[in-house]
Amino acid sequence: MTTAVQRLLAPRSIAILGASADFNKINGRTLKALLDKHYAGAIYPVNPKYADIAGVKCYPDVASIPGPVDLAVVAVPAKLVASTLRELGAKEVAAAVVFSSGFSEVGGEGVERERDLREAIRESGVRVLGPNCLGLINGHENVMATFSQFSLGPTEPGPAAFVTQSGALGTATAGMARRRGLNFGYFVNTGNETDLNFVDVMRVVMDDPRVKVGAGYIEGLKDGPGLVALAESALRAGKPLIITKVGRTQAGARAIASHTGSLAGADAVFDAVVRQHGIVRARSDEQLLDFVEVFTKSALPSGKGLGIMTRSGGAGALMADRAEELGLEVATLSADTIAALKKVVPVFGSTRNPVDITAQGLVDPGIMRESLKIMLADPAVHAGIVWFAFTEKEADATVRTLIEAKAQSAKPFVVSWVGVPEHALKKLQEAGIPCLRGAEPAVDAVAALMQYAEARRAWQADDAARKALPRSAPTLPSGAGVASTLEAAGVLRDCGVALAPAELARNAQEAVAVAARCGYPVALKVESRDLPHKTEAGGVKLALRDAAQVKSAYAEIMDNARRCAPGARVDGVIVQKMAGGDVELVVGLQNDPVFGPVVMAGLGGIYVEVLKDVAFRKAPVTPATAGRMLDELKAAAVLRGVRGKPAVSREALTRLISAVSVLGAAAGDRLAELDLNPVLASPDDAVAVDWLMITR
Repeated sequence: MTTAVQRLLAPRSIAILGASADFNKINGRTLKALLDKHYAGAIYPVNPKYADIAGVKCYPDVASIPGPVDLAVVAVPAKLVASTLRELGAKEVAAAVVFSSGFSEVGGEGVERERDLREAIRESGVRVLGPNCLGLINGHENVMATFSQFSLGPTEPGPAAFVTQSGALGTATAGMARRRGLNFGYFVNTGNETDLNFVDVMRVVMDDPRVKVGAGYIEGLKDGPGLVALAESALRAGKPLIITKVGRTQAGARAIASHTGSLAGADAVFDAVVRQHGIVRARSDEQLLDFVEVFTKSALPSGKGLGIMTRSGGAGALMADRAEELGLEVATLSADTIAALKKVVPVFGSTRNPVDITAQGLVDPGIMRESLKIMLADPAVHAGIVWFAFTEKEADATVRTLIEAKAQSAKPFVVSWVGVPEHALKKLQEAGIPCLRGAEPAVDAVAALMQYAEARRAWQADDAARKALPRSAPTLPSGAGVASTLEAAGVLRDCGVALAPAELARNAQEAVAVAARCGYPVALKVESRDLPHKTEAGGVKLALRDAAQVKSAYAEIMDNARRCAPGARVDGVIVQKMAGGDVELVVGLQNDPVFGPVVMAGLGGIYVEVLKDVAFRKAPVTPATAGRMLDELKAAAVLRGVRGKPAVSREALTRLISAVSVLGAAAGDRLAELDLNPVLASPDDAVAVDWLMITR
């Protein structure tokens, strides 16, 4: 596949099937763009209606082409595409771009056509981009395998590449990028992805040494493991991957038995997994371009300390608020830095972060240059933002000052210039200084830069521990459905998960005997594979202090179970000694349809689905990654100890989360869902008190 995609992206020869002499038509634009951009490879128009087009010999069919063909551009009616692919296969063509629409996107007969197309792809061996796609542009080699009018304008190559599932939005984004001086070295629209998908193309694009940053637009992901592998490769290479994905609010539609499953909406899992693997997620096409600009022009910061310099106290406060919302540190400047700034900044300004150089910075460019130099030199500052607005008269001097400041510091900084003049913007672009349109976009972009740098450092630091995680497959209960409490307990203990002791009692007398062995107080929980949510069924009784209470509780649990589900199979009750703990958490697994096993951790108890304070990661995770999951919870401060309560054992809790994740990764598809809720965390330990395991 890699070879085929390489020939797709950088072909030595291109055949255009259905080529037209009318360059205004869709099937005429590809040839015009190739000729206009002086594509150096062989071009073979194919159409029996013409002897030549624009002086280029035209061939009646594929078999008549005299030389080898790397890439075929297919612009024929949908009903002819499958047979055309078979002709290309006979010619040993490596890849094809199929413009033609009328497949699964239109439903009905189109679905059948796409099925035929898939069969033709298998038989011919031709790898296909599309159908129903705009094609691709490779600005490095002047490959214009597209009908988009975008190709007829400037297509200077840049250090970023863009792969998009949407054609119209993709070209709009590329057009905005061109206006901002962010020329994409590659533009690829994957269309229906009947064969080659987003990951297949982006993997080869990111391997190109000329590409420093990858950008993408995704509507639906077909290859989750492939995206993870791509992200890991990009992390190793130090090439940021920035993605906009729609469907942030889409929730999972399946009926789920576990808390983990009900909380694992499609976007919650996607967002967590991509961040885990260093992918930067942009909210919109415009923010995607902001991030591309900053990543292509900036070094990575070594920490999360932000320095802000403004000509407006209000703008400084606005940016400081946004920075804290995003988890950045508005750096506290040292006494030496403040003293140095006081020698430069007007007395009516501010020498604390945000640094306000006031409008006096317009009159004296040296104030801005020296202030920025001093601020960036502070050890607590790892990146900076410079804000100002509408400085038309002083634009040239301001640009010179910023260029001088860039030369004086290795730390990255972003310019937020409201109303920047076009000529000043062009000079900043040429100097490699990112310039964004406002305060919040600048903070968001610097946050993305810092978060990526932190993710890459964490990934590298965790590498050895990740490789050392156990991989042996566990022995799961036979059959499918809800596993018994004791069967599940055996699996969990074998994997190193700490559990509270539990015994099964099949009648009230056994329950009393078990309680006496455990020691009072005890808890009773209904044992039934048909009642996974015990509390809702009235199947849980806590803090029972003697035999009489145990007998009464047993009878009440049985009555509740019969009323809740008259046909339910009830095996008895689980008896456990009441366990202590300061914080209730939930830890679970869900087999995500896109990414496979994912682990969840968060605030637990009966309100888990109400509070939804949880974090996800693709399994398996190391204890260090489990710790980062805990750090992003809203309740993270509770785990560290509040109102006189001690901190819980972070080591025990992260060890438990990691052990659960290892179980999920090793079990694979057979383990459908797992809930440990609650997990009671104390200063000494973290122990699961209740658990639900569902197998396939």
